[in-house]
Amino acid sequence: MNRFLLPRLLLLSGFLLCFSLVAAHPLLAPVPPPPAIDPAVYQLGRALFHDPRLSANQQVSCASCHDLSSHGADALPLSVGVDGAQGQIRALTVYNASLNPMQFWDGRVRTLEEQVDGPLHDVLEMASSWPEVLSRLAQDRQLVAAFEATYAEGMTPQTIRSALADFQRTLVTLNSPFDLWLAGETSAMDAQQQRGYRYFIDYGCVSCHQGANLGGNMVARMGSLHNYMELKGAALNHADLGRYRLTGRDDDRYVFRVPGLRSAALQSHFFHDASASSLEEAIDMMAHYQLGRHLPDEHRRAIAAFLTALVGEHPERQVEQP
Repeated sequence: MNRFLLPRLLLLSGFLLCFSLVAAHPLLAPVPPPPAIDPAVYQLGRALFHDPRLSANQQVSCASCHDLSSHGADALPLSVGVDGAQGQIRALTVYNASLNPMQFWDGRVRTLEEQVDGPLHDVLEMASSWPEVLSRLAQDRQLVAAFEATYAEGMTPQTIRSALADFQRTLVTLNSPFDLWLAGETSAMDAQQQRGYRYFIDYGCVSCHQGANLGGNMVARMGSLHNYMELKGAALNHADLGRYRLTGRDDDRYVFRVPGLRSAALQSHFFHDASASSLEEAIDMMAHYQLGRHLPDEHRRAIAAFLTALVGEHPERQVEQP
């Protein structure tokens, strides 16, 4: 089946759903609990996640662009890397990234282990290399000893990747109002959030935003029904090409991995290019460019309210619920 046909069929099914729907949609699921991780591995991964020695100027860590106290990303439209270099694409959240079968906006790698090399080598992010990283970290006797006590191989690129990936697998947000509602707590979502959930289904948002992360498990063209890239004009850049940069196929031009929505209500900017700066603006843009619809104000506000119900809990987060 054509990979763009399935979302359209699912979209059609969304329009046919009864408005009185109150049960869980078969394409949606609660966030599963994190896997059991060796505490020593967790501590190593957490330390590395906050360690600026992974970057060339020893000033940028994973946490610099992925703020765990907030929504797992930063509040900037485009993140800043070594020596003030500005990235070309918005930072994605690391919360619930383990639920995604592909990583990065273009979905170019499948695992969290593979994902580590991307920012480490990117000249606009950490601009580093494994020989540099190992040389710097090898001077930390305590860290070396911790790796030798935890991994038979000691400290290597593979074990650093493993520790970082396993730490990120613990970054799942549980007990969101939506998940509690799915579990039978009928008061976990208020009336407006429940209406927003039904609109989310009826308008067909679920055709792309599905699974436990409400996204992250498929790719779609940015601008399926209206040409989004015309909006950008002269501001169009290489990052806007999406998966085309990987494959060179015209079918992949402007195609991106669909982002998960679990922390969308906490974001300051939206889409790969940060072109929307509020949740309701992002909803309107998606309705127009992806669904070909104009939403009444009440429907847009209700969907936004539903998205606030997707925000779950994690010990690293220090912010109020939306």
